[in-house]
Amino acid sequence: MMNNVRNLRPQEIEVLKAQFCHADYWENVWVPEQFETAHVHHVRFSGNVTLGVFEKEFTLQGGLKKHSGLRHVTLHNCVVGHNVLIENVQNYIANYTIGQDAFIQNINSLLVDGQSSFGNNTSVSVLNETGGREVPIYNGLSASLAYIIALYRHRPELIKRLQHLIADYAATLTSDQGVIGEGVKIINAGTIRNVHIGSFTTIENSTRLENGTINSNKEAPVYIGDSVIAQDFILSSGAVVADAAKIIRCFVGQACHITHNFSAHDSLLFSNCAFENGEACAIFAGPFTVSMHKSSLLISGMFSFLNAGSGSNQSNHMYKLGPIHQGIVERGSKTTSDSYILWPARIGAFSLVMGRHYHHSDTSDIPFSYLIENNDETCLVPGVNLRSVGTIRDAQKWPKRDKRTDSNRLDCINYNLLSPYTIRKMIKATDILRNLQELAGKTSEVYYYQNARIKSSSLQKGLCLYEKAINKFLGNSLIKRLEETAFRSIDEVRQQLLPTVPEGEGEWLDLSGLIVPKQSLDRLLTAIENGDITSLAEIDNFFHTMHSQYYQQEWTWAYRQIESWYKIDLQNIEKEKIIELVNIWKESVITLDELLYEDASKEFSLTSMTGFGVDGSNQEKRQDFEGVRGDFENNTFVTAVKEHIVNKRALGDELIGRLQKITN
Repeated sequence: MMNNVRNLRPQEIEVLKAQFCHADYWENVWVPEQFETAHVHHVRFSGNVTLGVFEKEFTLQGGLKKHSGLRHVTLHNCVVGHNVLIENVQNYIANYTIGQDAFIQNINSLLVDGQSSFGNNTSVSVLNETGGREVPIYNGLSASLAYIIALYRHRPELIKRLQHLIADYAATLTSDQGVIGEGVKIINAGTIRNVHIGSFTTIENSTRLENGTINSNKEAPVYIGDSVIAQDFILSSGAVVADAAKIIRCFVGQACHITHNFSAHDSLLFSNCAFENGEACAIFAGPFTVSMHKSSLLISGMFSFLNAGSGSNQSNHMYKLGPIHQGIVERGSKTTSDSYILWPARIGAFSLVMGRHYHHSDTSDIPFSYLIENNDETCLVPGVNLRSVGTIRDAQKWPKRDKRTDSNRLDCINYNLLSPYTIRKMIKATDILRNLQELAGKTSEVYYYQNARIKSSSLQKGLCLYEKAINKFLGNSLIKRLEETAFRSIDEVRQQLLPTVPEGEGEWLDLSGLIVPKQSLDRLLTAIENGDITSLAEIDNFFHTMHSQYYQQEWTWAYRQIESWYKIDLQNIEKEKIIELVNIWKESVITLDELLYEDASKEFSLTSMTGFGVDGSNQEKRQDFEGVRGDFENNTFVTAVKEHIVNKRALGDELIGRLQKITN
């Protein structure tokens, strides 16, 4: 309610009546002292209504000007802020507080009916359509917290307490009065019922919005476009939902784009996801999950940093007990056109899935691999994605494509390609592959692991690639620790190498974008179970603290892994051994970069030029190709790889030079 309001004066009531206005009880209409009647026409007032002043003029597209005011509208129990324009409401507006500078035109109805939590605490049945992994959504839901609620059902007390925290939060928002924020535009919309609409939202030509919250703000406005249907939803800041998209029981994260007839139900779609044309059902889409093509179906799966090819599909039941099965595709993976996975299955991080797979493989400990269909069999090619240009390009583009403009970021996103999470899996993969060799014999032509077939040559190459990547990561960590530091003796070097935080040892987890030590997460979960953490804000603060301390904790992990991998004692290491490790790192980095260089060259082969120079000679074909794609040596990625080789070699040589000068 506005401050300093008064009843209408008798002469003002007479003017309003002359302007075809009507009130059930004029004494229930309140206005500010400076109120003028000039811009209020054909209005019916019902219940308690408070009006602001109408002094502003709006300039519309094309230059048309419209003055703020009320025209052809029924208002019931509403507070209308200063300089609002509302006109041509076919039915009525009921039980809303409307912020200043709002523009509402040509809509069907806008109302709050009874008590509403505006989408908060709506239960979303992710992964298992038949229930069991429901996540209650709320305004501040992060991918990391949703991951815990969905997957940690083996800790029932934890889930119970988290559900209570979210229910308590929703209760604080429950009201019979809705809010439309400052600067909101609602034009040519259908029915809007029980929706909290944040400031600077734009809603144009939507069909129906029901029971939801639109968390728009000036930093990151939300746009809802043509023919959108949304029910039981929460839209985070910066989201775009348009072009006949349909979302039912969904959480939409910050800067998500859902357009071009995409439909989703019972799904969680977190930061920077992009969906067009296809369909999602009961999915957990972590940050940067992308599906852009028609006939693509994502169902009952957990994804993050995914690129789904045209016609990608999964199946979550085997025609027995219904749609009870689920799958996990770990971060950074891709599915090719017309790929298919029969759940249950689990795909390792940064893998490529080609063809149709029916055998329930679990390659989570064999990351950066290809899964290729061959005669209805899943063929696994370990580690091959480490030499793929596409993998490196993806890792470089994700930070650049973060479209979040809200200073309050819900999801903590770690973009690192190599991390304790992926390197630990690579170390485990080398053990698995070597064990396969020992069990089946090194002369075997084929090995089998988790319902997948591995050729002997692929296994050998995978071992080599994993070893290079492990050397690269551990060397990176070592060099970064000694970079830009002054030391005069080996004792000072050893001191510099000591970890500065205790957290980080052991297993690491990917909480849908946030990479954390399992030990630290267990400490949080135990605190929640014991009642030591009693608010959602404390949980959110934990995630952000872990994210900010990542590199310190990463070194704690790397320190122990360097000792284990190279079988050395860093507390007693000599400078000659450090120099040896730096040389191993240089060789691994350069070898992997050379493989990337070789892979990039394939994009400039004669085969890739097919279709260029349509009416000319081979020379014109090459010239046409270079006119469109550029030449190989000047390609930005190729030059970046060459510069990377030079820079890393210089970095290693510089450290070696400093080490050679110190005394033992």
